[in-house]
Amino acid sequence: MSDKFKIGRRAFIAATLLAAAKPREAAAQGFAGLGGSSQGFAPVVPGLALEFPRDHGPHKNFRIEWWYVTANLQDASGARYGVQWTLFRQATIAGAEGAGWDNRQLWMGNAAVTSMDRHYFAERLARGGVGQAGADADPFHAWIDSWDVRRGENFSPRTISPLTMAAAGANFEFSLQMIATQPLVLQGDGGYSQKSERGQASYYFSQPFFRARGSIAFDGKPFEVTGQAWMDREWSSQPLASDQTGWDWLSLHLDSGEKVMLFRLRQKDGGNFFAGNWIGADGQSMQLAPQTIEMMPKNFTEIEGRRIPTSWVVAIAGRDLNVDISPLNPKSWMGTRFAYWEGPISFRGSHTGAGYLEMTGY
Repeated sequence: MSDKFKIGRRAFIAATLLAAAKPREAAAQGFAGLGGSSQGFAPVVPGLALEFPRDHGPHKNFRIEWWYVTANLQDASGARYGVQWTLFRQATIAGAEGAGWDNRQLWMGNAAVTSMDRHYFAERLARGGVGQAGADADPFHAWIDSWDVRRGENFSPRTISPLTMAAAGANFEFSLQMIATQPLVLQGDGGYSQKSERGQASYYFSQPFFRARGSIAFDGKPFEVTGQAWMDREWSSQPLASDQTGWDWLSLHLDSGEKVMLFRLRQKDGGNFFAGNWIGADGQSMQLAPQTIEMMPKNFTEIEGRRIPTSWVVAIAGRDLNVDISPLNPKSWMGTRFAYWEGPISFRGSHTGAGYLEMTGY
């Protein structure tokens, strides 16, 4: 082993340990210190036209990005499940990418499967430049170790479909095939997603129209499943303001065929920043005015000394949406280095359906 390899590997381990040293602070601002200074990294500006397949791949002049898939699934008996797969890329410092173990890109993968009584998760870490993790725009492929999401035959960049997705941990595994017929959806204002009143923002698009089919396994017992899946792509250099402590994010598959994306960013002064998009069954996306969005915690679950709002009342004025949101498993805690809650949900009221809830900073 060369001295250069040893130094690079030690630097990666040291950076990982340093990032995990203050878990509550890390949970609030995340993998990349999301509210820290973005000096030297590319800015997010309104009006940029997203391009495909280019934007399916990495944007290494930005500090942070992710490829994120959730799926609401059922087996033949009607039992419900959730699957989550996420790949994060972080640039440790701005500037040239670097080669081999001198590469300045860190990669992290999270995966989980959830049922009514079980929630299993796993985590992977990798350094860029050594082939252990990465992403390619064309042909599309995102991976960390043996976990991956990749293009299938007759792939369309316009729909990022079809895809295959797989991951495994100590007590679980899954393999899904996903097909979408609708084009990609630009979130926010044409892909520009504002995160605060002070200019923080990201580029953000989704594919919420996947139909999924495949298998999952808990403790070695397999289940054939079908359902709906949602993929998010987002990148930024400073997506949070320094006084924002975390977020509550929802993806909703309405039984009408419509889709809704909502999030609430919490501030230290007790205020919130709201944003969202209403997506028609035809794929047309309309940005929601922040003042029309209500997201109110209803019931809480105690997890590892934290009080987590796992049930919600959500309303959107002007859309006649008023629903109660319930988790499939209120103990869907992701006890990773940057711990957070994430799991499948269902809702009822003015509308019915299923979706996913992610909450950070608690």
